[in-house]
Amino acid sequence: MSSRLFLLAALLVAAAVFMIGRWFRIDYVFFAGYKVLLYVVLATAWNMLGGYTGYVNFGTAAFFAMGAYSSVALTKYFAGFALPIPVLMIAGGIVSGIVGLGMGYLTLRLRGVYFSIATLALAVVVQTLVTNWDYVGGSRGAYMVRPAEAPVVGSYMQYLFLIMLALTVAAIATARAIERSKLGYGFASIRDDEAAAEASGVPTLRLKLVATALSGAFMGMAGAPYPYYVTYLDPTSGFSLAFAVNSIAMPLVGGMTNWVGPLIGALFLGSIQEAATVSTILGAHPEVNLLIVGLLLVSFVVAAPNGIVGLLEARLRAWRGP
Repeated sequence: MSSRLFLLAALLVAAAVFMIGRWFRIDYVFFAGYKVLLYVVLATAWNMLGGYTGYVNFGTAAFFAMGAYSSVALTKYFAGFALPIPVLMIAGGIVSGIVGLGMGYLTLRLRGVYFSIATLALAVVVQTLVTNWDYVGGSRGAYMVRPAEAPVVGSYMQYLFLIMLALTVAAIATARAIERSKLGYGFASIRDDEAAAEASGVPTLRLKLVATALSGAFMGMAGAPYPYYVTYLDPTSGFSLAFAVNSIAMPLVGGMTNWVGPLIGALFLGSIQEAATVSTILGAHPEVNLLIVGLLLVSFVVAAPNGIVGLLEARLRAWRGP
């Protein structure tokens, strides 16, 4: 299927999902659906670096929070003039993409666990800076006033869902296009054997910089609408451990070598966590979400190290026979 045809099919599916959500006429459907779509974007963005090139990034929360706090800073700077959410998303994507590029330039000469530790250090540094930055609320946090109505759809929650749905389509289409391009083949050569790729003339550092910039940009764009989703943003929620854990766990559970894996993993784990959230409201422990993710992650690492997609492919090959 060509990229244009795939994009058209993805848009039609997205439109169908939105119309089904409106049919329920319950805003909680959009509230929960937004979180699941957010995880799809984060998992797909993480996979552009971690899955395609093999460089594990523990700094997802930092890139996500930079997008969120970019929205807070711009909203405060243009007080009295409501910037459209898409504009805030572009700004958040630019900020996080530039930081991703800079981080990549400084750290991508490191390999393996050393690179992962560097990304974790980045998250700690950014959180410390934000916590001490009074302009965006610092440790006290910042309140964001959500408009009563949104353009076109009326309900602001539905508007946020629609925006995240569009970003999800863009992230998945980009990941699929990368996978089937020369850029994707270059990423795969780095993942398989970086030394051999360098010896073959592959510009590994340049490709890794592209991967970090793209991954960071999508994470920042995903974070930009978040202050309007929660209406109150503080360092604890912006740099939540759930974002870092889920962005890694979802591609691992779904499969990391293609664009389908993060989508399946995010829909699977995200839906389970939202169901657990409902049970939390009914009296379950609030940390049950991370417990579920941890148990499923361990189970899949042991039983299906290549994720759901890898398991299905193995079963299909066995069914077809030699």
